[in-house]
Amino acid sequence: MQSLYRAANPGLAAYFGATSTVVTSVSIKPLVPAVVNVEKVVIPKHPSAYSSYALACRAPTGPVKVISALSGSTQVRCAHTDVLNVPDFTDYRRDSTKNPNQEASASEGNRRAFTYMITAGGTIAGAYGGKNLVQKFVGSMSASADVLALAKIEVKLSEIPEGKNMTFKWRGKPLFIRHRTQEEIAAEQAVDPASLRDQQHDSDRVKNPEWLVVIGVCTHLGCVPIANSGDYGGYYCPCHGSHYDASGRIRKGPAPLNLEVPEHEFTSENVLVVG
Repeated sequence: MQSLYRAANPGLAAYFGATSTVVTSVSIKPLVPAVVNVEKVVIPKHPSAYSSYALACRAPTGPVKVISALSGSTQVRCAHTDVLNVPDFTDYRRDSTKNPNQEASASEGNRRAFTYMITAGGTIAGAYGGKNLVQKFVGSMSASADVLALAKIEVKLSEIPEGKNMTFKWRGKPLFIRHRTQEEIAAEQAVDPASLRDQQHDSDRVKNPEWLVVIGVCTHLGCVPIANSGDYGGYYCPCHGSHYDASGRIRKGPAPLNLEVPEHEFTSENVLVVG
């Protein structure tokens, strides 16, 4: 029986050979004839090496070498023919360098002139921008508008009666403006400067004999003197006993210098500008 199966289908005889048994008795007969379905086994062919994947699968993964001598080896390099298309940079080149038959030194002068012009323009623009930056930085450290407004003060002299002293605020300091009488003017001009500690004549301290303009800060320790008082009828500092005359000169006490005379001018007969 096994030989029958082999004769019918040699390919399946190996599978049935392990389970079939030969029976010698002739009394046993098959009830149903055996039907065997044979399927055709299709072995897939190897894909053709026409695609990039197939070529990649066949490519060697290790170092490729070719034996060219008994004791040596030669390295094999692959020719990459797909990267030989060099980009064209003609659009980015200057017109003076596009001619392949002309030397680059022939147009060197024009190209250098263009480079120098761009460099000079950039330098000038940078210097201008730096100047503006420094100007704004220095301007930010200058006095503000309100401080500049107090840099000068304008006084109407008609509001100060003769023989009186008025105090104003100028640059954060007291400012004394005294309308002197004729007797005070004559007395102060008659004083000998050699007899004074800080030697100054009255004419050196006033621009108009009728008006005395001084800063009301004692030159000893910065106190504010009292007007129309003291032994000399000018100013008196009660802190340490400094006496000043009607010209603001120190006459007695520990103060070393006369009262400071600020910069001032008479813009008109009745207007005084200090600062």
